[in-house]
Amino acid sequence: MPPSLLQQLRLGLRSIRLLLWLLIGCVLAGMVGLLERFTVRGLLGLRQRLMRLWMAGLVGCLPFRVRVLGQLPRMPALWVSNHVSWCDIPLLGALQPMSFLSKAEVRQWPLAGWLAEKSGTLFIQRGAGDSTVLGQQIGAYLGQQRPLLIFPEGTTTDGRGVRTFHGRLLASALEHQVPLQPVAIRYRRQGQPDDLAPFIGDDDLLSHLKRLLRAPVAEVELHLLPLLQPCPGENRNQLARRAQQAITRQVTVDGGDAVLQPLPQGA
Repeated sequence: MPPSLLQQLRLGLRSIRLLLWLLIGCVLAGMVGLLERFTVRGLLGLRQRLMRLWMAGLVGCLPFRVRVLGQLPRMPALWVSNHVSWCDIPLLGALQPMSFLSKAEVRQWPLAGWLAEKSGTLFIQRGAGDSTVLGQQIGAYLGQQRPLLIFPEGTTTDGRGVRTFHGRLLASALEHQVPLQPVAIRYRRQGQPDDLAPFIGDDDLLSHLKRLLRAPVAEVELHLLPLLQPCPGENRNQLARRAQQAITRQVTVDGGDAVLQPLPQGA
């Protein structure tokens, strides 16, 4: 079969499966919306459990072979990870019921933004000076013993290194004495860093998704590193630095650029 025809066949079959699963996600999100109208109880736990099940199915629609290395935390934690692609979210969300911190632009994405909002995602407006409000929101999740995932780099990368971790996103972990669960994500294709998975620059979601669905199956490694407990007297920048170092060591284990960037003043 000609390569171009094979790519179109992959795209068509995978797109049908993905669309059907998105429809199921819409039904689940609609059910949660109805429940919110008729109950006064918080539905965060239900949202997280449903989202985990749905994201596990979504991962099955994507062309990745997933390897999970390490142990899931047995206590609520603030998950921190390097950020390569929008695919990071379903891959990690399928591991354990949790919520996410995402950039505000995601809320405007067709369908995906609505699903993210219904799942309980917290949205951050970059440069909006809302650190106090954001810290209160993160603290509310951690105070309820609900896992939350954040990407402290604040942006995506090509996956070959790790950018600066912003300490202000970790302040609530210190306040509530919640451990960090560092995760190192590595996308691999034929033994090399995958150039298709990174969602960077001016790329748009639909174009990126089409390229992924046309391509052969790639590998993803999810390294669940040992928990990081806040130390007495440690500030948020020091905690961010420890998490950054742990993840960088794993991301660059096979010879990448392991030079750590300095933390910005006032991060």
